[in-house]
Amino acid sequence: MKIAVVGTGYVGLVTGTCFAETGNQVFCVDIDAAKVEKLNQGVMPIYEPGLDVLFHRNVAEERLRFTTNLSEGIQGATIIFLALPTPPGEDGSADLKYVLKVANDLGPLLAEYTVVIDKSTVPVGTAEKVRACIAQNAKVEFDVVSNPEFLREGVAVEDFMKPDRVVIGTESERAKGVLNKLYAPLVRQGNPIIFMDERSAEMTKYAANAFLATKITFMNEIANLCEKVGANVDAIRQGIGSDSRIGKRFLFAGIGYGGSCFPKDVQALARTSSDHEYDFKILRSVMEVNQSQKTKLLPHIKEYFDYDLRGKTIAIWGLSFKPYTDDVREAPALENIQALLAEGAHIRAYDPEAMDNVRKTLGDHADVLFTHSSYDALKNADALVIMTEWPLFRTPDFDKMSTLLKDKVIFDGRNLFDVDQMEELGYTYISIGRRAIIRKPHSDNHA
Repeated sequence: MKIAVVGTGYVGLVTGTCFAETGNQVFCVDIDAAKVEKLNQGVMPIYEPGLDVLFHRNVAEERLRFTTNLSEGIQGATIIFLALPTPPGEDGSADLKYVLKVANDLGPLLAEYTVVIDKSTVPVGTAEKVRACIAQNAKVEFDVVSNPEFLREGVAVEDFMKPDRVVIGTESERAKGVLNKLYAPLVRQGNPIIFMDERSAEMTKYAANAFLATKITFMNEIANLCEKVGANVDAIRQGIGSDSRIGKRFLFAGIGYGGSCFPKDVQALARTSSDHEYDFKILRSVMEVNQSQKTKLLPHIKEYFDYDLRGKTIAIWGLSFKPYTDDVREAPALENIQALLAEGAHIRAYDPEAMDNVRKTLGDHADVLFTHSSYDALKNADALVIMTEWPLFRTPDFDKMSTLLKDKVIFDGRNLFDVDQMEELGYTYISIGRRAIIRKPHSDNHA
């Protein structure tokens, strides 16, 4: 099958590469000429585990190609995926200008029946707008389908190739036949292809992400209460996670969610609710709590240093919003770094993948040093702050750490370490929703 994917961002590149891997001929289209040139040269613009192997194989076997020319990219395509940015506007609504621009351009270019698929996360009613834009100049039959993605950064290839479910919004029997054929290789184990109307499919994506964001936020609120009453959020997570009605996933307390999906989608759903004069109280609370949770450790850091961080060196482990990605959009680390800098602190930061993206975001800053290793970040630092739960941070050499840090002080935003162990090792250790171990600073103990 010939497929076109318009947009080579995270979703578009994963979608195009994985469909090429199942034997389709895929042409990806993007207006960024420099990016397209690099893609054709085999240069990956994002970090996503496992994607590079599929990408290089399918480029080499000429099943996956890239162009800036929309007409060339869609020529002969039975299916056209729109995987375009839908950034949040100032009011939180999703901006559809890129999607609708391409929809307008597609109309006169369609030469035969085509299924046009909204793969981007879009508000309810977008399929109708896309259909209207295309219809203005189309001379052939076409269908517009909503087919939201459910990809987790860090495991996107597995999610795409072995989906829990495929949600397709269309009432066209002809489009259903095309998409059943397209997705058949991915659901051989019996996971369902769920057909519904376009509006319900669009809402399904927002509902899923908003629910998961709410689940995370609820556990963070429980963690905050645990600190007040002397309970342990880890024990509570195990106690409720074993309930099959609740499940074990998305119950880890921490410093909030980030990334390209949850913040944007929760805002967009809240805006849709407002546009329809419905007060979605839970979503408002989720956004408020998550925003404050991102900087949950800052008051503890300030208090520990007697509210004077001037000249203090703070080591940061983890910059991406989650492990196994270089994505720093809405990452808690960014807000914490900026707040610490505003207090006069110096930053030594390490992340396995995201340092270049943080450099681009923050720009050149004399008080931010990106290091070559996690241990290098600790050299002469007054404290360590953990922002991302990369596996390499989970079992460090604590004895080596104690020789590098000025004082044995860790503020853990992801609850990586055992509280009792940290107490035995003599660390000041403050995490989320658990007992705090606080020892006053004594910088003359540095070896």
